[in-house]
Amino acid sequence: MERLSDQQLESLLDDTESDLVERKESFKGDVHRKARQAICAFANDLPNHNKPGILFIGARDDGTPSDEPITDELLRTLADMKSDGNILPLPVLSVEKRVLKGSEMAVVTVMPSDMPPVKFAGRIWIRTGPRRSIANEQEERVLNERRRYKIVPFDIYPIPSAKITDLSKSIFENEFLPAAFAADVLDNNERTYEERLATCKMILSPEHTTPTVLGLLAIGKSPQDFLPGAYIQFLRIDGTDLADSVVDGEDIGGTIVETLRRTEEKLKAHNRVAVDITSAPTHRMEMPYPPAAMQQILYNAVLHRTYESTHAPVRVYWFNDRIEINSPGGPYGNVTPENFGKPGIKDYRNPNIGDVLKTFGFIQAFGRGIAIAQREMEKNGNPPLEFETNQSAVVCTLRGKQ
Repeated sequence: MERLSDQQLESLLDDTESDLVERKESFKGDVHRKARQAICAFANDLPNHNKPGILFIGARDDGTPSDEPITDELLRTLADMKSDGNILPLPVLSVEKRVLKGSEMAVVTVMPSDMPPVKFAGRIWIRTGPRRSIANEQEERVLNERRRYKIVPFDIYPIPSAKITDLSKSIFENEFLPAAFAADVLDNNERTYEERLATCKMILSPEHTTPTVLGLLAIGKSPQDFLPGAYIQFLRIDGTDLADSVVDGEDIGGTIVETLRRTEEKLKAHNRVAVDITSAPTHRMEMPYPPAAMQQILYNAVLHRTYESTHAPVRVYWFNDRIEINSPGGPYGNVTPENFGKPGIKDYRNPNIGDVLKTFGFIQAFGRGIAIAQREMEKNGNPPLEFETNQSAVVCTLRGKQ
Protein backbone atom coordinates (compact mmCIF):
# COMPACT_ATOMS: atom_id res chain seq x y z
CA MET A 1 0.00 0.00 0.00
CA GLU A 2 1.27 3.46 -0.92
CA ARG A 3 2.33 5.55 2.08
CA LEU A 4 2.20 9.28 1.39
CA SER A 5 4.90 11.54 2.80
CA ASP A 6 4.13 14.32 5.27
CA GLN A 7 4.63 16.84 2.48
CA GLN A 8 2.13 15.05 0.22
CA LEU A 9 -0.44 14.83 3.02
CA GLU A 10 -0.06 18.50 3.92
CA SER A 11 -0.50 19.37 0.26
CA LEU A 12 -3.80 17.47 0.28
CA LEU A 13 -4.83 19.31 3.45
CA ASP A 14 -4.17 22.65 1.74
CA ASP A 15 -6.04 21.67 -1.41
CA THR A 16 -9.78 21.96 -1.82
CA GLU A 17 -11.75 18.89 -0.72
CA SER A 18 -11.90 16.55 -3.72
CA ASP A 19 -12.84 13.01 -4.64
CA LEU A 20 -9.55 11.85 -3.08
CA VAL A 21 -9.76 13.76 0.23
CA GLU A 22 -12.19 14.15 3.10
CA ARG A 23 -11.58 15.96 6.40
CA LYS A 24 -13.29 15.56 9.76
CA GLU A 25 -12.61 17.67 12.87
CA SER A 26 -13.33 14.74 15.20
CA PHE A 27 -14.85 11.28 15.30
CA LYS A 28 -17.92 12.27 17.30
CA GLY A 29 -21.64 12.31 16.55
CA ASP A 30 -22.54 10.85 13.17
CA VAL A 31 -18.98 11.12 11.82
CA HIS A 32 -18.54 7.34 12.23
CA ARG A 33 -21.29 6.90 9.62
CA LYS A 34 -19.97 9.58 7.27
CA ALA A 35 -16.45 8.18 7.57
CA ARG A 36 -17.67 4.77 6.44
CA GLN A 37 -19.50 6.39 3.54
CA ALA A 38 -16.26 8.12 2.55
CA ILE A 39 -14.26 4.88 2.78
CA CYS A 40 -16.86 3.14 0.63
CA ALA A 41 -16.69 5.95 -1.95
CA PHE A 42 -12.87 5.96 -2.02
CA ALA A 43 -12.87 2.16 -2.49
CA ASN A 44 -15.28 2.46 -5.44
CA ASP A 45 -13.04 5.12 -7.07
CA LEU A 46 -15.67 6.12 -9.64
CA PRO A 47 -13.36 8.74 -11.29
CA ASN A 48 -10.86 5.89 -11.81
CA HIS A 49 -7.87 7.74 -10.37
CA ASN A 50 -6.28 4.44 -9.29
CA LYS A 51 -4.91 6.39 -6.33
CA PRO A 52 -5.62 6.05 -2.61
CA GLY A 53 -8.30 8.21 -1.00
CA ILE A 54 -7.41 9.95 2.26
CA LEU A 55 -9.67 10.54 5.25
CA PHE A 56 -8.23 12.96 7.82
CA ILE A 57 -9.53 12.94 11.40
CA GLY A 58 -8.44 16.03 13.26
CA ALA A 59 -8.59 18.54 10.38
CA ARG A 60 -11.07 21.34 9.74
CA ASP A 61 -12.67 21.94 6.37
CA ASP A 62 -9.93 24.44 5.49
CA GLY A 63 -7.21 21.88 6.31
CA THR A 64 -6.04 23.44 9.56
CA PRO A 65 -5.64 21.19 12.62
CA SER A 66 -8.57 20.91 15.00
CA ASP A 67 -6.30 19.59 17.78
CA GLU A 68 -8.52 16.52 18.28
CA PRO A 69 -6.75 14.06 20.64
CA ILE A 70 -5.57 11.08 18.59
CA THR A 71 -5.74 8.23 21.11
CA ASP A 72 -4.99 4.54 20.72
CA GLU A 73 -8.69 3.86 21.22
CA LEU A 74 -9.56 6.16 18.30
CA LEU A 75 -7.01 4.45 16.07
CA ARG A 76 -8.40 1.02 16.98
CA THR A 77 -11.94 2.23 16.27
CA LEU A 78 -10.89 3.53 12.87
CA ALA A 79 -9.03 0.29 12.07
CA ASP A 80 -12.12 -1.75 13.00
CA MET A 81 -13.99 -0.14 10.09
CA LYS A 82 -11.97 -2.42 7.83
CA SER A 83 -13.35 -5.67 9.19
CA ASP A 84 -16.56 -4.95 11.11
CA GLY A 85 -18.56 -6.15 8.11
CA ASN A 86 -20.42 -2.90 7.45
CA ILE A 87 -18.43 -2.17 4.28
CA LEU A 88 -18.54 -4.99 1.73
CA PRO A 89 -16.42 -6.26 0.05
CA LEU A 90 -13.90 -5.60 2.80
CA PRO A 91 -11.88 -2.47 1.99
CA VAL A 92 -8.10 -2.31 1.88
CA LEU A 93 -7.07 0.51 4.20
CA SER A 94 -4.46 1.59 6.70
CA VAL A 95 -4.77 3.77 9.79
CA GLU A 96 -1.92 5.73 11.33
CA LYS A 97 -1.19 8.69 13.58
CA ARG A 98 0.75 11.45 11.80
CA VAL A 99 2.02 14.87 12.87
CA LEU A 100 0.91 17.32 10.19
CA LYS A 101 1.09 21.10 10.41
CA GLY A 102 2.45 20.72 13.92
CA SER A 103 -0.54 18.72 15.22
CA GLU A 104 -1.49 15.06 15.50
CA MET A 105 -4.03 13.71 13.03
CA ALA A 106 -5.40 10.27 12.23
CA VAL A 107 -4.88 9.41 8.56
CA VAL A 108 -7.00 6.68 6.95
CA THR A 109 -5.63 5.63 3.55
CA VAL A 110 -8.09 3.70 1.35
CA MET A 111 -7.06 1.79 -1.76
CA PRO A 112 -9.37 1.45 -4.80
CA SER A 113 -11.18 -1.88 -4.76
CA ASP A 114 -10.56 -4.60 -7.33
CA MET A 115 -14.13 -5.78 -6.81
CA PRO A 116 -16.48 -2.81 -7.15
CA PRO A 117 -19.19 -1.94 -6.41
CA VAL A 118 -18.49 -1.64 -2.68
CA LYS A 119 -21.46 -1.11 -0.34
CA PHE A 120 -21.90 0.47 3.08
CA ALA A 121 -25.13 -0.35 4.92
CA GLY A 122 -26.68 -1.69 1.72
CA ARG A 123 -25.87 1.41 -0.38
CA ILE A 124 -23.22 1.98 -3.04
CA TRP A 125 -21.45 5.25 -2.20
CA ILE A 126 -19.40 7.16 -4.77
CA ARG A 127 -17.54 10.46 -4.82
CA THR A 128 -17.11 12.99 -7.63
CA GLY A 129 -15.27 16.11 -6.55
CA PRO A 130 -16.46 17.10 -3.05
CA ARG A 131 -19.82 15.40 -3.68
CA ARG A 132 -20.50 12.12 -1.90
CA SER A 133 -23.70 10.34 -2.90
CA ILE A 134 -25.40 7.04 -3.60
CA ALA A 135 -24.59 5.70 -7.06
CA ASN A 136 -27.26 6.01 -9.71
CA GLU A 137 -27.91 3.34 -12.33
CA GLN A 138 -25.31 4.59 -14.79
CA GLU A 139 -22.62 5.01 -12.13
CA GLU A 140 -23.34 1.52 -10.82
CA ARG A 141 -23.06 0.18 -14.36
CA VAL A 142 -19.62 1.81 -14.74
CA LEU A 143 -18.42 0.11 -11.56
CA ASN A 144 -19.76 -3.26 -12.69
CA GLU A 145 -18.02 -2.96 -16.05
CA ARG A 146 -14.73 -1.94 -14.46
CA ARG A 147 -14.65 -5.08 -12.34
CA ARG A 148 -14.48 -7.27 -15.46
CA TYR A 149 -11.03 -5.96 -16.33
CA LYS A 150 -9.43 -6.43 -12.91
CA ILE A 151 -7.78 -9.51 -11.47
CA VAL A 152 -10.50 -11.03 -9.32
CA PRO A 153 -10.63 -13.91 -6.82
CA PHE A 154 -11.96 -17.27 -7.88
CA ASP A 155 -15.27 -16.82 -6.08
CA ILE A 156 -16.45 -14.38 -8.78
CA TYR A 157 -15.03 -16.28 -11.74
CA PRO A 158 -17.69 -17.15 -14.34
CA ILE A 159 -18.66 -20.80 -14.80
CA PRO A 160 -19.01 -21.17 -18.60
CA SER A 161 -21.21 -24.25 -18.45
CA ALA A 162 -23.83 -22.50 -16.28
CA LYS A 163 -26.70 -20.33 -17.48
CA ILE A 164 -28.67 -17.58 -15.80
CA THR A 165 -31.60 -19.99 -15.55
CA ASP A 166 -29.49 -22.06 -13.15
CA LEU A 167 -29.90 -19.26 -10.59
CA SER A 168 -33.00 -18.99 -8.40
CA LYS A 169 -34.75 -15.70 -9.04
CA SER A 170 -36.99 -16.33 -6.04
CA ILE A 171 -34.09 -16.68 -3.58
CA PHE A 172 -32.36 -13.66 -5.08
CA GLU A 173 -35.34 -11.31 -4.96
CA ASN A 174 -37.10 -12.54 -1.83
CA GLU A 175 -34.16 -13.45 0.42
CA PHE A 176 -30.87 -12.00 -0.76
CA LEU A 177 -31.80 -8.51 -2.00
CA PRO A 178 -33.82 -7.48 1.09
CA ALA A 179 -30.89 -8.54 3.28
CA ALA A 180 -28.21 -6.94 1.09
CA PHE A 181 -29.69 -3.52 0.31
CA ALA A 182 -31.48 -0.82 2.26
CA ALA A 183 -35.25 -0.69 1.81
CA ASP A 184 -35.21 2.78 0.20
CA VAL A 185 -32.68 1.61 -2.39
CA LEU A 186 -34.88 -1.35 -3.32
CA ASP A 187 -38.01 0.84 -3.45
CA ASN A 188 -36.37 3.16 -6.00
CA ASN A 189 -34.77 0.37 -7.99
CA GLU A 190 -35.53 0.45 -11.72
CA ARG A 191 -32.64 -1.80 -12.69
CA THR A 192 -33.25 -4.94 -14.67
CA TYR A 193 -32.92 -8.39 -13.14
CA GLU A 194 -29.63 -8.86 -15.00
CA GLU A 195 -28.26 -5.52 -13.75
CA ARG A 196 -29.10 -6.40 -10.17
CA LEU A 197 -27.45 -9.80 -10.49
CA ALA A 198 -24.31 -8.18 -11.91
CA THR A 199 -24.16 -5.60 -9.11
CA CYS A 200 -24.24 -8.43 -6.59
CA LYS A 201 -21.56 -10.32 -8.56
CA MET A 202 -23.89 -13.25 -9.24
CA ILE A 203 -23.28 -13.01 -13.01
CA LEU A 204 -20.41 -11.63 -15.09
CA SER A 205 -22.27 -8.58 -16.42
CA PRO A 206 -25.76 -7.59 -17.68
CA GLU A 207 -24.63 -8.32 -21.25
CA HIS A 208 -22.71 -11.50 -20.39
CA THR A 209 -25.04 -13.32 -18.02
CA THR A 210 -22.83 -16.30 -17.21
CA PRO A 211 -23.23 -17.11 -13.49
CA THR A 212 -20.22 -16.77 -11.23
CA VAL A 213 -19.03 -19.19 -8.55
CA LEU A 214 -20.62 -16.83 -6.03
CA GLY A 215 -23.93 -16.79 -7.85
CA LEU A 216 -24.17 -20.57 -7.96
CA LEU A 217 -23.20 -20.96 -4.31
CA ALA A 218 -25.49 -18.19 -3.06
CA ILE A 219 -28.62 -18.62 -5.18
CA GLY A 220 -27.99 -21.61 -7.46
CA LYS A 221 -30.75 -24.14 -8.00
CA SER A 222 -28.23 -26.99 -7.91
CA PRO A 223 -24.73 -25.66 -7.15
CA GLN A 224 -23.13 -29.10 -6.91
CA ASP A 225 -23.86 -29.72 -10.61
CA PHE A 226 -21.15 -27.15 -11.36
CA LEU A 227 -19.06 -27.20 -8.16
CA PRO A 228 -19.06 -30.87 -7.13
CA GLY A 229 -17.06 -30.32 -3.95
CA ALA A 230 -19.28 -27.55 -2.58
CA TYR A 231 -20.97 -29.64 0.08
CA ILE A 232 -20.40 -30.81 3.65
CA GLN A 233 -19.85 -34.46 4.52
CA PHE A 234 -21.13 -35.17 8.03
CA LEU A 235 -20.34 -38.37 9.93
CA ARG A 236 -21.20 -39.31 13.52
CA ILE A 237 -18.85 -42.14 14.40
CA ASP A 238 -19.45 -44.36 17.42
CA GLY A 239 -15.82 -44.61 18.49
CA THR A 240 -12.53 -42.77 18.19
CA ASP A 241 -11.34 -44.08 14.83
CA LEU A 242 -12.59 -43.83 11.25
CA ALA A 243 -12.85 -47.62 11.14
CA ASP A 244 -15.53 -47.59 13.87
CA SER A 245 -19.20 -47.80 13.00
CA VAL A 246 -21.06 -44.79 11.62
CA VAL A 247 -24.35 -44.04 13.40
CA ASP A 248 -25.28 -41.02 11.28
CA GLY A 249 -23.95 -39.76 7.98
CA GLU A 250 -25.07 -37.37 5.25
CA ASP A 251 -23.66 -35.44 2.30
CA ILE A 252 -25.26 -32.03 2.77
CA GLY A 253 -25.60 -29.90 -0.36
CA GLY A 254 -27.64 -27.02 -1.75
CA THR A 255 -26.85 -23.33 -1.59
CA ILE A 256 -24.21 -22.25 0.89
CA VAL A 257 -26.91 -21.00 3.28
CA GLU A 258 -28.94 -24.20 3.06
CA THR A 259 -25.81 -26.30 3.55
CA LEU A 260 -24.80 -24.42 6.70
CA ARG A 261 -28.28 -24.46 8.21
CA ARG A 262 -28.72 -28.18 7.70
CA THR A 263 -25.25 -28.92 9.10
CA GLU A 264 -25.99 -26.79 12.15
CA GLU A 265 -29.15 -28.84 12.71
CA LYS A 266 -27.01 -32.00 12.67
CA LEU A 267 -24.56 -30.54 15.16
CA LYS A 268 -27.36 -29.42 17.44
CA ALA A 269 -29.05 -32.82 17.33
CA HIS A 270 -25.88 -34.66 18.37
CA ASN A 271 -24.76 -32.13 21.00
CA ARG A 272 -26.84 -33.80 23.68
CA VAL A 273 -27.37 -31.82 26.86
CA ALA A 274 -26.42 -33.47 30.15
CA VAL A 275 -28.26 -32.45 33.33
CA ASP A 276 -26.10 -32.32 36.50
CA ILE A 277 -28.29 -32.61 39.63
CA THR A 278 -25.62 -33.57 42.18
CA SER A 279 -22.74 -31.04 42.12
CA ALA A 280 -24.75 -27.89 42.86
CA PRO A 281 -27.90 -26.86 44.80
CA THR A 282 -29.74 -26.35 41.48
CA HIS A 283 -29.42 -28.53 38.41
CA ARG A 284 -27.05 -27.43 35.65
CA MET A 285 -27.37 -27.96 31.91
CA GLU A 286 -24.09 -29.00 30.30
CA MET A 287 -23.23 -29.48 26.62
CA PRO A 288 -20.29 -31.56 25.37
CA TYR A 289 -19.35 -28.73 22.99
CA PRO A 290 -20.27 -25.01 23.02
CA PRO A 291 -22.57 -24.33 20.03
CA ALA A 292 -20.91 -20.99 19.23
CA ALA A 293 -17.49 -22.65 18.90
CA MET A 294 -18.80 -25.31 16.52
CA GLN A 295 -20.57 -22.64 14.47
CA GLN A 296 -17.53 -20.39 14.15
CA ILE A 297 -15.22 -23.20 13.05
CA LEU A 298 -17.83 -24.49 10.60
CA TYR A 299 -18.33 -21.03 9.08
CA ASN A 300 -14.57 -20.55 8.81
CA ALA A 301 -14.19 -23.92 7.08
CA VAL A 302 -16.79 -23.02 4.44
CA LEU A 303 -15.59 -19.42 3.98
CA HIS A 304 -11.87 -20.10 3.70
CA ARG A 305 -11.89 -23.39 1.80
CA THR A 306 -10.75 -23.59 -1.81
CA TYR A 307 -13.47 -24.20 -4.39
CA GLU A 308 -11.02 -24.28 -7.29
CA SER A 309 -9.83 -27.53 -8.90
CA THR A 310 -11.11 -29.84 -6.18
CA HIS A 311 -14.07 -32.13 -5.59
CA ALA A 312 -13.28 -32.44 -1.88
CA PRO A 313 -16.04 -31.40 0.55
CA VAL A 314 -15.72 -29.81 3.95
CA ARG A 315 -15.65 -32.81 6.31
CA VAL A 316 -17.27 -32.74 9.74
CA TYR A 317 -16.43 -35.97 11.58
CA TRP A 318 -17.85 -36.33 15.09
CA PHE A 319 -16.10 -39.00 17.16
CA ASN A 320 -16.89 -39.98 20.75
CA ASP A 321 -14.04 -37.86 22.11
CA ARG A 322 -13.67 -35.07 19.52
CA ILE A 323 -14.99 -33.29 16.43
CA GLU A 324 -12.71 -32.85 13.41
CA ILE A 325 -13.60 -30.20 10.82
CA ASN A 326 -11.50 -30.47 7.66
CA SER A 327 -11.45 -27.56 5.21
CA PRO A 328 -9.91 -28.20 1.74
CA GLY A 329 -7.10 -25.80 0.87
CA GLY A 330 -4.29 -24.70 3.14
CA PRO A 331 -3.66 -21.23 4.60
CA TYR A 332 -4.02 -18.40 2.10
CA GLY A 333 -2.17 -15.16 1.40
CA ASN A 334 -0.77 -13.50 4.53
CA VAL A 335 -1.78 -16.51 6.63
CA THR A 336 0.85 -19.24 6.89
CA PRO A 337 1.14 -22.46 8.92
CA GLU A 338 3.48 -20.56 11.27
CA ASN A 339 1.15 -17.62 12.04
CA PHE A 340 -2.19 -19.41 11.62
CA GLY A 341 -4.72 -18.37 14.26
CA LYS A 342 -2.65 -15.50 15.65
CA PRO A 343 -4.51 -12.23 16.36
CA GLY A 344 -4.38 -9.67 13.56
CA ILE A 345 -3.18 -12.13 10.89
CA LYS A 346 -5.90 -12.60 8.30
CA ASP A 347 -6.50 -12.90 4.60
CA TYR A 348 -9.46 -13.97 2.49
CA ARG A 349 -9.43 -16.53 -0.30
CA ASN A 350 -13.17 -15.96 -0.91
CA PRO A 351 -13.99 -12.37 0.08
CA ASN A 352 -17.27 -12.31 -1.84
CA ILE A 353 -18.51 -15.49 -0.20
CA GLY A 354 -17.71 -13.70 3.05
CA ASP A 355 -20.03 -10.89 1.93
CA VAL A 356 -22.85 -13.37 1.34
CA LEU A 357 -22.37 -15.01 4.74
CA LYS A 358 -22.41 -11.56 6.36
CA THR A 359 -25.52 -10.59 4.41
CA PHE A 360 -27.37 -13.71 5.56
CA GLY A 361 -26.28 -13.18 9.16
CA PHE A 362 -23.81 -16.04 9.60
CA ILE A 363 -20.91 -13.63 10.18
CA GLN A 364 -21.17 -10.50 12.32
CA ALA A 365 -17.57 -9.30 11.92
CA PHE A 366 -14.50 -10.63 10.13
CA GLY A 367 -11.31 -12.08 11.54
CA ARG A 368 -12.69 -12.98 14.98
CA GLY A 369 -14.09 -16.48 14.51
CA ILE A 370 -11.18 -18.45 15.97
CA ALA A 371 -10.88 -16.09 18.95
CA ILE A 372 -14.60 -16.45 19.68
CA ALA A 373 -14.41 -20.24 19.36
CA GLN A 374 -11.40 -20.44 21.71
CA ARG A 375 -13.18 -18.31 24.29
CA GLU A 376 -16.33 -20.42 24.13
CA MET A 377 -14.36 -23.65 24.49
CA GLU A 378 -12.67 -22.31 27.62
CA LYS A 379 -15.97 -21.10 29.11
CA ASN A 380 -17.53 -24.52 28.53
CA GLY A 381 -14.60 -26.35 30.12
CA ASN A 382 -13.23 -27.88 26.92
CA PRO A 383 -9.52 -28.11 26.00
CA PRO A 384 -8.21 -25.46 23.56
CA LEU A 385 -8.80 -25.87 19.85
CA GLU A 386 -6.13 -27.74 17.92
CA PHE A 387 -5.15 -26.88 14.35
CA GLU A 388 -3.24 -28.88 11.79
CA THR A 389 -2.34 -27.03 8.59
CA ASN A 390 -0.65 -28.03 5.37
CA GLN A 391 -0.82 -27.03 1.71
CA SER A 392 -3.97 -29.05 1.04
CA ALA A 393 -6.13 -28.61 4.15
CA VAL A 394 -6.76 -27.00 7.50
CA VAL A 395 -8.07 -29.39 10.16
CA CYS A 396 -9.53 -28.09 13.42
CA THR A 397 -10.08 -30.50 16.32
CA LEU A 398 -12.55 -29.68 19.08
CA ARG A 399 -12.09 -32.03 22.01
CA GLY A 400 -14.82 -32.97 24.44
CA LYS A 401 -14.78 -32.17 28.14
CA GLN A 402 -12.29 -34.20 30.10
